[in-house]
Amino acid sequence: MQLLPEGARRLAAWCVVVLLVAGVVWVGIRLCGEFRTAVVPVLLALLGTALLGTALLGPLYRQLVKVRVNPSLAAGLTCVAVVVVVGGAVYIVVAALIDTGHEIVSSLKQAAKSVAEHFGAAGTSLDDLATNSKDLLTKFGGTAASNVISGVSVVGESIAMAVLALLLVFFFLRDSHRAAGMLRSLAPRGTADTVEAMARRAFEAVEGFMRGTTLIALIDALCITVGLLILRVPGALGLGALVFVGAYIPYLGAFLSGAVAVLVALADRGFVIALWALGVVLAVQVLEGHVLQPAIQSRTVQMHPAAVMLAITAGASVAGILGMLLAVPLTAAAFGVVSELRTRYPSAEGSAGS
Repeated sequence: MQLLPEGARRLAAWCVVVLLVAGVVWVGIRLCGEFRTAVVPVLLALLGTALLGTALLGPLYRQLVKVRVNPSLAAGLTCVAVVVVVGGAVYIVVAALIDTGHEIVSSLKQAAKSVAEHFGAAGTSLDDLATNSKDLLTKFGGTAASNVISGVSVVGESIAMAVLALLLVFFFLRDSHRAAGMLRSLAPRGTADTVEAMARRAFEAVEGFMRGTTLIALIDALCITVGLLILRVPGALGLGALVFVGAYIPYLGAFLSGAVAVLVALADRGFVIALWALGVVLAVQVLEGHVLQPAIQSRTVQMHPAAVMLAITAGASVAGILGMLLAVPLTAAAFGVVSELRTRYPSAEGSAGS
């Protein structure tokens, strides 16, 4: 005799599954937080390989091996190329932000004063926030430093993770031909093909997301920079660099960097130029949403904006800014795995209908 109807039993079974999955995810997140010094470099190395693999790492490494360079030496030379390319890109972005940072901060202060004149207390709080931004950043940095592993500074830990990530890129390149075999040997019996296919689909999803996002970020930054230069908005190069960096945080990054550009234009060039700057930002966003995104990322895993925003929020609550940057690529990998599973194991309803 069944004590509960069929619907209630199904609901209870799904609740148990959800609780088990949530528990496993929570334990995984806690472990990643405890071992972040080892986990973060692995993720950065995978993202770097996904971003540069098809454009630089793979072709260069294969070409060196083809001319009979020792695989270890070829991987080392490729890592040197990675340092040059990534270091150069970081230098360009940081230099642009440093050279025009004081103009941007000064303009934001002026914008806050203008808001204060029109909105009273709310504007005053914005003015205070801009004036005391250095103190706020110092306090935030002190809080962040107190949370890292005891005895290791934030800078030292970051350098260590960067070096470890570079070493992992070296091993990923040199031993990439062994990865599939190792994965198959670790998979449970009878699931080797499925596990390998899931891993490949996840990496392809991350690779597509990283390459597509970088290209879109570059186009957005160039368009907005040109528009701000035409409007003679101060700090245009720095604002363009801010747009480029912010593009790696979908939706939220574009909104924040665009808002900063409009505020700077409002403070230094007046209301009319601010409206033109807003028009430039909105035009670029429309171009991105209706042309660039469908054209560039149409072959990768498509994620609903709601899923992206939830992933960003969850990543921020777990690991701050780093979590926001890593959340969407990891979500893309998860969507890739789900897509592969749905392809291999269609639903019973779909099978029955076919």
